[in-house]
Amino acid sequence: MTQIRKAIIPAAGLGTRFLPVTKSMPKEMLPIIDKPVIHYVVEEAIDAGIEDIIIITGRGKRAIEDYFDASPELEMRLKDRNENETLKRLKEISEFPGIHYVRQKEPHGLGDAILRAEKHIGNEPFAVLLGDDIIANSHSCTGQLMSVFSRFHSSVISVEMLPPEKISSYGIIKGAVIEPDIFAIQDIIEKPTPDLAPSNMGAVGRYIFVPEIFDCLKRTSPGVGNEIQLTDAIRLLLKEHPVFAYKFKGKRYDTGDKLGYIETIIDFALKDPHLQKNLKKFLIDRLNQDGGIFPGK
Repeated sequence: MTQIRKAIIPAAGLGTRFLPVTKSMPKEMLPIIDKPVIHYVVEEAIDAGIEDIIIITGRGKRAIEDYFDASPELEMRLKDRNENETLKRLKEISEFPGIHYVRQKEPHGLGDAILRAEKHIGNEPFAVLLGDDIIANSHSCTGQLMSVFSRFHSSVISVEMLPPEKISSYGIIKGAVIEPDIFAIQDIIEKPTPDLAPSNMGAVGRYIFVPEIFDCLKRTSPGVGNEIQLTDAIRLLLKEHPVFAYKFKGKRYDTGDKLGYIETIIDFALKDPHLQKNLKKFLIDRLNQDGGIFPGK
């Protein structure tokens, strides 16, 4: 069985939905209480057994590299103050294994970002984890995809059932049921209108690809915004290799969407034993408050 050892985390996007804060702060560094989004994504990859992580960055993304680097002065200050638990957490971050960085010099889309890592990946299958999706589960979503890959030895993408109003924001698959939660993809369409969508199953945030996807990306013509669409490359791959879809187990949080980001913070805070009691009281008080949150306005 071919082991999946490497993963790509594209994190070069401009984050325009969160402007102006993303003018100087990568969207992947937006905090979920006290950990940035990309921390959870890296943890998922490591939990799945990934040994090498290639983070695709861009101009203005240096904060990502700084976050996963050591901070000797801060660590020394924490040591002097006997803040040992915080010091331990910081050291764990800088000791995450095998993190590398490749810069995408121009924002030419997700497909182009993945292509930047070709030399590092080589001729072996690999995972892709989008840097603004958190998928919560005791068994990592990437690990679930690896299990499917080990059975079919073909590319696998994660999908979830979408409500009609979300369909036009995703790549939607047409697939034949192989067994519960596993589909052989026959086609994938980028952001169709609900009436033209072949299903309500959308590709989300996690992929396992065979290395032949790189050749497909090279043959993919730029589309809207001069970007290379990953969906178009997957359609080319389908002509030569089978591609499967897997309806993953877990809860996905789309932190690239403003409402999704707020929902993520609330859910994670409600699971935190130090925050949940007071947060629940705060939310109940707000929901029951007469006159709105800002009376007089």
